[in-house]
Amino acid sequence: MNRSRFLPRVTLLAGALVLAGCATLAPDGGLSQVAELTRGKTAGVDAAPTRAATADSQKAVAALLVQPLSADSAVRIALLNNPQLHVSMSALGISDAERVQSGSVPNPHFAFGRFTEGSKVEIERMLRFDVLGLITLPWRNQWAGQQAELARLQAAQDVVRIAADTRRAWIRSVAAQQSAAYLRDVKEATEAGAELARRMARVGNWSKLRQAQEQAMLADATVQLARAQQAALASREQLTRLLGLWGTQINFQLPERLPDLPKTLADMNDVEARALRERLDVRTATLESGYVAGSLGMVKATGFVNALEVSYGRNTTFDNATGERETKRGFELELPLPIFDWGQAKNARAEGVYMQSVAKVRGVAVQARSEAREAYHGWRTAYDVAKHYRDEIVPLRRFINEEIVLRYNGMLASVWDLLSDARQNITAVNASMEAQRDFWLADTDLQLTLTGTSPGGLSALQSASPTAGGEAKGH
Repeated sequence: MNRSRFLPRVTLLAGALVLAGCATLAPDGGLSQVAELTRGKTAGVDAAPTRAATADSQKAVAALLVQPLSADSAVRIALLNNPQLHVSMSALGISDAERVQSGSVPNPHFAFGRFTEGSKVEIERMLRFDVLGLITLPWRNQWAGQQAELARLQAAQDVVRIAADTRRAWIRSVAAQQSAAYLRDVKEATEAGAELARRMARVGNWSKLRQAQEQAMLADATVQLARAQQAALASREQLTRLLGLWGTQINFQLPERLPDLPKTLADMNDVEARALRERLDVRTATLESGYVAGSLGMVKATGFVNALEVSYGRNTTFDNATGERETKRGFELELPLPIFDWGQAKNARAEGVYMQSVAKVRGVAVQARSEAREAYHGWRTAYDVAKHYRDEIVPLRRFINEEIVLRYNGMLASVWDLLSDARQNITAVNASMEAQRDFWLADTDLQLTLTGTSPGGLSALQSASPTAGGEAKGH
């Protein structure tokens, strides 16, 4: 009867151990699961990241670089070619390997010894099994799977963050390039005014003071153009780093201008709920807290029993003088005695880690709701400002310019009025372009904040337009 009850239990335990030991590596190292987590979150582009630069990925990058680089193409290249993203995806493979390793059945230990005493020879053989490791194997396997899931969520956050950073870098690069082009026009207009002032001062029709003022404007415009060209170069290099390009690939072309503003904006009344529902960092913190709560029972169960080993030994003694042979066999159980350590510190640490995870969930939720409100308000404000420039300020400056040209043709305005208005008109257009840039940056921040992770710092309307402000004051 005892044997009939013992055999099914042994069979069941052996089957469970075999199943637990059959964990295998994911075919693609978890990349497909990351692609599923980031679907619809990578700055408007659905593309699976890669673990390394391959021949196929390089062909795809080369095909995308043939045409002027759009924002979507830039994001696709970054997902294929960004070195930091390759590091993150490789770490994902490491986590998957650790999952399989943690779910493996612990190997038994075999010990062999040979001892001599005079004519006697003793041979000792010992086979040791980690019983506690076998008992806790399901929990360890579950814990390893949880850690792998957290690693996939972290990798997904890296993907959406790099996609958003690439789109921001593309927006800034195109805007800086366009701003530099406008400042060249400003400098040309200022050069014309300075040359005219020099000629008029030479013939005595203008004072040295007015000539010096025009010359100062030209010097200021030259400095601003140099700064704009440096800003264009710096933003382009930042985009190049995110794209992972080098060699002849860095000669990619950018569009001449940013995309037009959308005609209307959709109302979003559930930004906070959407952020809590879709953001990956909120999901990561929630799952991590649940995993920590589940591990409390395991910690308490093994608080003071942290090892349990069973050994089977067989000792054989040979007496070479008499030719006798003696064999002894038996079992050995090794269990630590909880005399000094009853596991109170481990339990306290586990409870502290759990409370820490609960506080982290609350902190992430508060941050997500706040960032969602801020990003949405910045998005709406940036659109209103850019639309105001497009519909009000720029048309008004164009009308003023046309009226001054009419008055100049009718000898009612001087050439200085014409030159000054031209500079102010270019300044207004440049400020409009910067407002358009701020809107697209705010749009990227909003998408990342609602569906991806924390942007770290919202870029919309955080800085004034120093170029536009300086031009308006100087001219």
